[in-house]
Amino acid sequence: MIKTNISKLAIEIFEKSVNDYHIHDDINRKATNPFEMKSFEHLLYEKNWIDTVQWHYEDIIRDPEIDPNEGMKLKRMIDSSNQNRTEMVEYIDSYFLELYSNATLVKNARINSESPAWAMDRLSILILKIYHMDEESKREDVSEKHRNNCQAKLDVLLDQKTDLSESIDQLLEDISSGQKKMKVYKQMKMYNDESLN
Repeated sequence: MIKTNISKLAIEIFEKSVNDYHIHDDINRKATNPFEMKSFEHLLYEKNWIDTVQWHYEDIIRDPEIDPNEGMKLKRMIDSSNQNRTEMVEYIDSYFLELYSNATLVKNARINSESPAWAMDRLSILILKIYHMDEESKREDVSEKHRNNCQAKLDVLLDQKTDLSESIDQLLEDISSGQKKMKVYKQMKMYNDESLN
């Protein structure tokens, strides 16, 4: 069965994950994934939770006053998070490969520059940007100019969300109809491979 409106489902789950994280706003808190284990929805929630925690790791490490030892510890946490993020993208692409495995490729079917899951990775990060820009646009302790600038940026991000969502659905439609083919490439990250360091 070919699912439609996958991007709409992804947005809903990514927004839920971001909102759930911000209830406690704690990088050490483990996700309580509300979706059935091994389901597509479970993968999407887990993916965005990883992105959300990493967003906050990177907020902390940008502090110019951070203790160097704490900074190095955090750098290793970011490397590990990046590895988890990459693996989750590969799991999601494997889901799409299975979902569309019966699609008959047309002659001269083309390959897209990025896989569906890497496009969803961008969507997940975009949902985080929207959440935080929306916060900035509503702050009471800043100037009206700051709020207006943030609102203008938020409007662009929301436009990007519409365009990216449409592009993802079009890509999946092209894959399901055989107009495009997809492959899953292992990212082969070097920084977490002891033999390459």
